[in-house]
This record gives sequence, structure tokens and C-alpha cells, in this order.
Amino acid sequence: MSAPTDLHFPFSAIEGQAALQQALLLLAVDPQLGGVLVEGPRGTAKSTSARALAELLPSGHFVNLPLGTTEEQLQGALDLEAALQSSAVQFRPGLLAQAHQGILYVDEVNLLPDGLVDLLLDVSASGTNRIERDGVSHQHAARIALIGTMNPEEGQLRPQLLDRFGLFVRLPNVPDVDTRKRIVRTRMAFDADPAQFCAQHAEAQTQLRAQIAAARQHLAHVVWPDAVFDAVAQRCQQSGAEGVRADLVMLRAARAQAALAGHAEVSLADVQAVAELALAHRRSADVAQPPSPTGQANDPNGQQDQQQRPQRQQPNQAPASNTDAASSSNNAHHGQPDGWGGMAAPRHTGIEPVKALRPFTAKKA
Repeated sequence: MSAPTDLHFPFSAIEGQAALQQALLLLAVDPQLGGVLVEGPRGTAKSTSARALAELLPSGHFVNLPLGTTEEQLQGALDLEAALQSSAVQFRPGLLAQAHQGILYVDEVNLLPDGLVDLLLDVSASGTNRIERDGVSHQHAARIALIGTMNPEEGQLRPQLLDRFGLFVRLPNVPDVDTRKRIVRTRMAFDADPAQFCAQHAEAQTQLRAQIAAARQHLAHVVWPDAVFDAVAQRCQQSGAEGVRADLVMLRAARAQAALAGHAEVSLADVQAVAELALAHRRSADVAQPPSPTGQANDPNGQQDQQQRPQRQQPNQAPASNTDAASSSNNAHHGQPDGWGGMAAPRHTGIEPVKALRPFTAKKA
């Protein structure tokens, strides 16, 4: 039996993506977080999770942004039909107006023009869409939950745009056999009888919907103690994050986390729960990745990148001597990492004096 078009996979039934679910719930509580960017391979429930979250929001709107969308289609523009027929200047709403109080989903956001991405992030942060074009001066509320997904194999976002996404989730491949089995079983059960599957999770969906609505109402009353400001500032400073956007996002995310739990103030546990979501894409390359529960770095390619990344020379550091270079070369032959990908470190070449030039004497004519 095929799934009816009005039934989507329940958010509460998603398996194996706890970090993604957490980030999406935080965005549902506070859209001013600036959106969630999800990076991962194909088939890791990126779009399924975004559609499922839409069912928990007040309006349930889910608007997909195609790659070929123009700025006029996104923001809205002058209604040409009304202008031609009645000479009236009217505004024709765009995709942002359709997504108000819902989700604007951007698949392959790394392939969108930079101008559109800038516009999306500005609107998601301010909650207002302002149009000044073609004789139209108009603004309307656009409180959207912006969700962007991308496959890193197809290209990366510019760092400036990457930083504008409030939360970042890097999805690994399916971690183990048991998780893979649970995911496949739930998906096959949904495909076999969507109505019955959704009915089984109806109570959990109702509770989640009520929890999000209550957290939105309670959000403005949640306060941050001074200890939370200290903890956030210390984490962001240690991560090497540029500017203070990481601090602001982490504080907002921790407040949304506390609001979901019904707490009156943000705790250090709330900061701990959201810290990696806010710092994963802002951490300086020179700062080591925090260990995962398995004892390895969060980035599966971190060890390889560390071996291949050249070591930067400090401004006051003396250049390596020939003896040090020879020692590094010997280490490379023995398979020891030296920061140059197994190659010998470059040798320092000193400046040698040259013979003074004799003055040039012009010949007599």
C-alpha cells in the first residue's frame, strides 16, 4: 500500500538521529536561531526529518525551495496581472510568505547562489521579509524554520555563509547493524500501512506538539544566570570561534533547551547539551575536536587531516636547522608522522653573500 500524500513519517518514530532531532526541536522553539544546516550522505533521513518536523508546528507548512528559484519568487514581487488589468500596485507573495510559521526546506543549499542564501538567513534571523523592488515597498512577517541540507561531496558553503546557520549537524553513516535494522523495520512498517503506523505514534506526536507550543510561550521568560554566560564565553573562547555569534547562538539554543524541559532558567547542563551543535562548524581548525563517546574525535577524518595539514611556523620561531630537517626526513622513512604527510620537512636555505659588482664604465665613442 502506498503512503497517502497527507501522511508523513512521524517525527517521534525517527530512529538513529538523536542529534538531528534535538537541533530541529530547538529551531522549532526559537526560529531566530538562524536555521539548521544538516550535512550528511544520501539516505540519512535529512528530508524525512524536516517534513516530519513540519507536522509539529502550528501551521504545518512545509515549503520546498527549488535550486532554480529567483529572488522575486522567494521574496515576492509586483503582481503584473493586477497592474495590467486595473493599474493597481499589488504585492504577490513569494515562498517566504507561504512558509510563515512553517518550514522552508532548502535541499543542496551549498548549490544555491550566495545572494539567495544571504537573504534566507537574514529573514530567518529577523522574522520579517522586506521588499523594495519594482515600485513595491512592502514587508510581512516571515517567521520560518530554515533547514538546509547538503552533501559535502558536492561542494562546501563559504565560511561566511556557514557561520550564519545557527546550528549544525553532521550525520555519519549508519553506525551499527542494530541501528540499521531498526531504521529499516520502522520504514517498512510505515510503507506497508501508513495510517496504522501514524496512529500508533499519534499520542507521542500530540505530546511533542504540545511541548513545542508550551516552550514557545515560555521561551521569553527563561533567564540566563551569570554562571551560564561564563560557561558559554569560556567554551567559545577555547574553540577559537571568530566573533560572538557562537556565544549568541549557544545562549539561545540553551534557552530553547530549557524551555522544552519547562525550566525557569538555563542550566549548565543545557549549555552542555547544545554546545557542539553551535560550535561544530565554527571551531578553529587549530583547535582539537572534542572526543566522542567512543573516545575518538567527532570528525572521522580528523586524524587524516591532522597528518596532512602543514604545521604553521610561529612568527618568532627560528627556522629549522639542517639537522632537524634530516631527523624529520628519517622519521618519514620510518613511517612516523611529521606533519608533512610523510614527506621530509623543508630545509632552510641561508642567504649567502655574493661578489660585489664592478661599476659599469661606458666606452668612448
